[in-house]
Amino acid sequence: MDQRFFDRGAVDVARDLIGVELDVAGVGGIIVETEAYEPDEPASHSFRGPTPRTAVMFGPPALAYVYRSYGIHWCLNFVCRPGSAVLIRAMQPVRGLDEMERRRGLADPLLFCSGPGRLCQALGVGIEHNGLSLLQAPFELRLPDVPPLVVVGRRIGISKAVDLPWRFGLSGSLHISKKFTGKGGLAPA
Repeated sequence: MDQRFFDRGAVDVARDLIGVELDVAGVGGIIVETEAYEPDEPASHSFRGPTPRTAVMFGPPALAYVYRSYGIHWCLNFVCRPGSAVLIRAMQPVRGLDEMERRRGLADPLLFCSGPGRLCQALGVGIEHNGLSLLQAPFELRLPDVPPLVVVGRRIGISKAVDLPWRFGLSGSLHISKKFTGKGGLAPA
């Protein structure tokens, strides 16, 4: 993967991240759920323009944008074109399971990374990762050998622009944060 992968619209990047392997300092797995956020829609942190918190979103593509949600959980986003990013919502744990279990304080792998806050805790991601390049350590990204079957649905956990079908998931994954329902469907990889 290179910067060109991220130098596109967030919707395309979010869909194409499904099935990608993500490691942070050797702990990681397969991305199974993402959400896209573009600068011209009100659910995006960048909607009102750059702020000290969102400055990373207006930088170059392929940076990590990390923020605290509700003052409790860290959330990991991948910056795309200026003002756009992809929230990494869930991952299937593959490597560093003992470390994930220690960080999460529980033994059920289905609960290690099934949600953005859980994912960051399991991977050890915090504010110190904000602004770091996704293309170098501690991050490592690998494209899948075979394009996965992707399901599409509405974003969750937001109150604005809720009808946009910008949530993507790995079809049949048990590790997503919430089932895909409604008018969602399959998207070509």
